[in-house]
Amino acid sequence: MFKRNRLIRWPYRRGVMRQTTKTQNNNVIISLNQTGSITQVDDKYLSFSIDISVLAGGFWWEGSTGSQQGLGTKKIPPLNLQPGKLDKLVQTLGPAYLRVGGSEADNIQYFDTTNTSSDTLVLRKTMWDDLHKFCERLELSLMFTFKYGLFNRQQHGHWQADEVIKLLKYSQDNHQHIAICELGNELNAYWAFHGITSQPRARLLAKDYDTFIRAIRHHSPNSKIAGPGSAFWPRLGETIKPFSNITPSFLSSLNEKLDIVDWHYYPFQSSRSPIRTRAATLRNTLSPRSLLDFQRYLTQLTTYRNKYQPQADIWTGETGSAQCGGEAKLSDRFASSFWWADQLGRGARLGQKVMIRQSLIGGDYALINRQSLKLNPDYWLSWLWKKLMGKEVYDVKSSDSDVLVYCHSARKEGKCTLMILNMSARHKIIQCQGFGTKKRRYEITADSLTSRKIRINGIRPKFNGGQVKLKDFPALSKLNVVSAYSISFWCFSL
Repeated sequence: MFKRNRLIRWPYRRGVMRQTTKTQNNNVIISLNQTGSITQVDDKYLSFSIDISVLAGGFWWEGSTGSQQGLGTKKIPPLNLQPGKLDKLVQTLGPAYLRVGGSEADNIQYFDTTNTSSDTLVLRKTMWDDLHKFCERLELSLMFTFKYGLFNRQQHGHWQADEVIKLLKYSQDNHQHIAICELGNELNAYWAFHGITSQPRARLLAKDYDTFIRAIRHHSPNSKIAGPGSAFWPRLGETIKPFSNITPSFLSSLNEKLDIVDWHYYPFQSSRSPIRTRAATLRNTLSPRSLLDFQRYLTQLTTYRNKYQPQADIWTGETGSAQCGGEAKLSDRFASSFWWADQLGRGARLGQKVMIRQSLIGGDYALINRQSLKLNPDYWLSWLWKKLMGKEVYDVKSSDSDVLVYCHSARKEGKCTLMILNMSARHKIIQCQGFGTKKRRYEITADSLTSRKIRINGIRPKFNGGQVKLKDFPALSKLNVVSAYSISFWCFSL
């Protein structure tokens, strides 16, 4: 592919070229443990969200240069969920969970517009009905974040379920199913976005959550319940102890049982974010070390779950490339696909059942551009994952720290799929050990790391007659090679 000692140049960041020489060993051994699967994910493992601000027309990130109380500074119109082009784009990513949550979930009115100011966000009945119809058409199971409220600390522990019960009764009367219910958005981060006096104490929050759980069990008994949706920051975790490090205390104080222990995590922070513990830069995005915090905090959360709520699954209830809408000209580019591919693989390998991407549509971190409906690179990575990665997770190892590998069963029985992330500026020669017969291979590349467009097996993916299929892509010629800065899926017969 390259001549020995040739200088390889690849765009690394604006104004800088990363340079390496091909004098190092390019050979990589990838070995599969053949003792069987190590864990299993949900059939809807890769899922996604629509922020309540996008759905109902609140404050959002496009065009915002900063943030206000965890929100963007620009008001946008409500999202149109009537049948149309968006349906075709989402259909290829199903089945999935669709989470509707976000910062304005705690400051929204359900249906009623009386006694509301012009700044109050209202979830109208037509929006709620359209949301359920959208889910029904596209095999999406709704996860909804119910309003907790932005009251002060004296009111915590006395939360009332009246608004929740009213919405549940309406949904029951109209045969609308809410698959997953949660209360409040990032309750351990109220101090950062809504002020110190709004931050709930873990014990009182648990008391309010017990009230919420009992209301859901009574009025929507087929719904599952998730909590607490705590935000973890890169390098800091839950930040300030014991003030906002509430998850273990919350879980230990609950009297009722959760079905899901969920958490929120962004590996980077955008330039809009008031807190930046790891800035969203191209250098950080492509550093394998930046990806390790996810494993650290998920392992920590698993320990809490095992001790206090052992019956519950673990989900990442919200994740994206960078907090506060993503980073412009980075989160919607090819370079961003590496963290997403790694976190999907790493989360599954560590026993997590579901990964919910923020967001399906809206913001620089979206899979689909809200204004143009154009597809960002992470959409195509998600599409390949959905097509090729099954539920069973296998133990697989790489001999090269720049080559990250994950392996699942394929969608078809008797096959498996190996995902290979080459996070270096050199192509790699792969030797697989313990796998069966190699079948098809799919490789994502781009003209540069900051490209908006990607290629699959050398051609740009596109919908043809409203569809896109694996057979649309030509076979790769070089059997054992992965390109520099590429994400590959290799399919095997076991």
